[in-house]
Amino acid sequence: MTGRTAADLRVQRFASPNPGSVNAYWLHAPQGLILIDTLRSPADARKALARVRDTGQPVVAILLTHVHPDHVGGAGLFHRAFPQAPIYASEASAKAMRQDSRGLYALTRSLPGSDFPKKLTYPTKIFRAGTTLRIAGLTIRTAEFPGGESDAATVYHEPRSRSLFVGDLLGNRVTPALIEGNSCGWLSQLERLRTSSLATGRAYPGHGAPAPARGLITWQQTYLKRFRKLVKPAVAENSPAGPRVTGAERRTIIAATKRAYPGHPLVASLPTLMEENVKAVAAEIASTDPAKLPRICR
Repeated sequence: MTGRTAADLRVQRFASPNPGSVNAYWLHAPQGLILIDTLRSPADARKALARVRDTGQPVVAILLTHVHPDHVGGAGLFHRAFPQAPIYASEASAKAMRQDSRGLYALTRSLPGSDFPKKLTYPTKIFRAGTTLRIAGLTIRTAEFPGGESDAATVYHEPRSRSLFVGDLLGNRVTPALIEGNSCGWLSQLERLRTSSLATGRAYPGHGAPAPARGLITWQQTYLKRFRKLVKPAVAENSPAGPRVTGAERRTIIAATKRAYPGHPLVASLPTLMEENVKAVAAEIASTDPAKLPRICR
């Protein structure tokens, strides 16, 4: 899929197949291609690489929005194809990738049919939060939005075209992963994005089709608020099992979510993603003092 912005920045997208479809983008810069994210697996990356080679231009830089498995699994394949291209990541993302404190890489390797690499390819060019990058004739501004969908997250902004590469900070009509239990933090970071100048352009999400940023922000905030509202009664003191979510409550929450968002594919290949989402958000709400919640999470 190919699109042009008002300032004529050419951006191409490869979306891997469902379940767990994820995007990789490449920007046509004056001095080559800039690849953003590398997909989940070498198999998916090989398909994207064929599309990249069809352009006849080399990849001169690889940028990582965050280090969840579905965005870094193909880094090794692209690095071998374009060994001179630095792999950029923020300090927070590079640290999170090395630590993998949540064990997401091991989990991904254990899934049936997974070809997630046993050995990861790590960033080679690490930058501080808020750094402005000058790559291949483009100026790219960076901003950090941590503690939301992922512990560390970088947004890349090409100001001339107002193009915003947001990773999983935003999705477009997909069922998100809430397994890190930071739904309130995610809402807060989305509000920060909504009130910034970055929200005026076109957003290129990690999952789903590109669209105007403000519309995707509204959609993502609405989804998170609705899901929290569904989960909250299940962990109330007067609920059937108190703070523990029963099987019946979990099924009710999932069914209500599916009715509200029919046909929204999972962003991960984890078959039990929705069950894990309920578990994580329930634990988050149950352990949080309501009086200390930001207004947007109440």
